[in-house]
Amino acid sequence: MATLTAISGKAAAAGYCKAPALSWKGSRAPAGRSLISMAASAAAATRSGRLVSLRTPRFRVYAAKAETVNKVMSIVKTKLALGADAALTPESKFTDLGADSLDTVEIVMALEEEFKITVEEDNAQSITTIQDAAELIDKLVG
Repeated sequence: MATLTAISGKAAAAGYCKAPALSWKGSRAPAGRSLISMAASAAAATRSGRLVSLRTPRFRVYAAKAETVNKVMSIVKTKLALGADAALTPESKFTDLGADSLDTVEIVMALEEEFKITVEEDNAQSITTIQDAAELIDKLVG
């Protein structure tokens, strides 16, 4: 902690930053980075006038395979009795397609059967779009 205070104190003394001293009390450094290297990069960014976030991303972007998305679309069309010409996209919400909660449960059960997976109840409740379903399937299968 003394090193961080010294680095931020030197930056403030040199006129590079006008903010109060940096503090990481109770925080953890992301994997592969030390608090000292984070302080140095924060001080350098402060000199250039940019704001820097020292947090790691909490959400991981995960894209489902096109094959999985197409299978999910097919199952949704079948379960909701949509015509073959129904325009579905990965962002299509089940509720926008006319599905109620029972329809959504039936869709999830059909997906479990098709892909031979088990979807936990809390995961099932988070599925609202075709893309959500496809990403969860790829995550569970892969």
